[in-house]
Amino acid sequence: MIEWWVRRVPYPWRRFLIRVLQVLDPYLCVLFGRLHKLFKMMACMTYEGALSEPEDFPKSDEPVWILGKQYSTQTELTALRSDVQSRIWLTYRRNFPAISDSGYTSDKGWGCMLRCGQMVLAEALVRRHLGREWEWRRGINDPTYLRILSMFEDHRRATFSLHVISQLGVDEGKPIGEWYGPNTVAQVMRKLTPFDEWNNFSVCVAMDNIIIIDEIRCSCQGEGDRTWRPLLLFVPLRLGLAEINPVYVPGLKKCFKMPQSLGLIGGKPNHASYFVGFVGEEVVYLDPHTTQEAGSACHKKSAAGEEEQEEGDIDTSYHCSLAQRMPFLHLDPSLALCFYCGTEKEFDDLCNRLRQDVVAPQSAPLFELASTRPHYMREDANATLGAAAACMDLEDHHLESDDDEEFEVLQ
Repeated sequence: MIEWWVRRVPYPWRRFLIRVLQVLDPYLCVLFGRLHKLFKMMACMTYEGALSEPEDFPKSDEPVWILGKQYSTQTELTALRSDVQSRIWLTYRRNFPAISDSGYTSDKGWGCMLRCGQMVLAEALVRRHLGREWEWRRGINDPTYLRILSMFEDHRRATFSLHVISQLGVDEGKPIGEWYGPNTVAQVMRKLTPFDEWNNFSVCVAMDNIIIIDEIRCSCQGEGDRTWRPLLLFVPLRLGLAEINPVYVPGLKKCFKMPQSLGLIGGKPNHASYFVGFVGEEVVYLDPHTTQEAGSACHKKSAAGEEEQEEGDIDTSYHCSLAQRMPFLHLDPSLALCFYCGTEKEFDDLCNRLRQDVVAPQSAPLFELASTRPHYMREDANATLGAAAACMDLEDHHLESDDDEEFEVLQ
């Protein structure tokens, strides 16, 4: 460096300049070295300061609700963060086997809503096999937990993998790599669960903003059998045109407080997230827009070794240490509420809570609750499926467009 500067100095001055630089060189090295350490220390202090006071749940008097459980940030902050971290977090992945003949080895940029649907399904599996009070900890080796994770790995042999879901989407007319809406994901999940014999879920999608109790009950009980199949209920809604209507926010809060709640899937246009609770006027969510390396947690069950250490600890990538928040009014109006009822008693309790807290007292209820199918609704199953398909096309078109002028309100 010194020689380069010296060559640019007129010749008569070079000798003098070289002598000065030779004298000052040791001092300059010390000076620049100390400046480098100082700047590095300041950067570390700033970074550590940000980590010491994360902004996921700032202390306040407002209670925090996470999937039916209430917390205080004043006295239960550790338990609150542990509960959030215990939720299975499914994000973009890269370097997985190509999906069919599409050539896609990553879902970055298009798979966020599919990942949100996977998170809802994963939460339902945790409820069914591990319970709501289950907590994840680093290094856990629970075979049931690892089996649940293995069902969401990114290869075509996994029951709920992105590969399988994407292929079902193709059967529904959604090409691989195309963005999904919440109702589309709900319909695909409904068609996916019959392949899962371990859990035997009954997945119901309540169309036309109405929950029909007897039809859901029949779906969970089966023909000639009173045994209850665990219910995963999706309620797709549209709560406004371009923006969510504020009158619906109290109803959404009520739903988050119910013990049967699995949260909701939705978000901003082309930016889906899994919403698990709220605090004040902000909704708490897990964001799938982080690209991680694909891998398998099942190697944890193998003999100890370097491969186990490298692959087995990948289950830490399925848990988010800090949740995020956004105002309710920033939600896209197209979303889907999700509920889980493991027993018939829980379903009856859910219906009572919805009737008392969401439907009856609200001036603008989120949806209707009917004991039987109303006479004005067509009972033709094909017509119902056709309406669902039309709804899928509408919501996906809306969520992929940022231009509100494309829509016309029909009276």
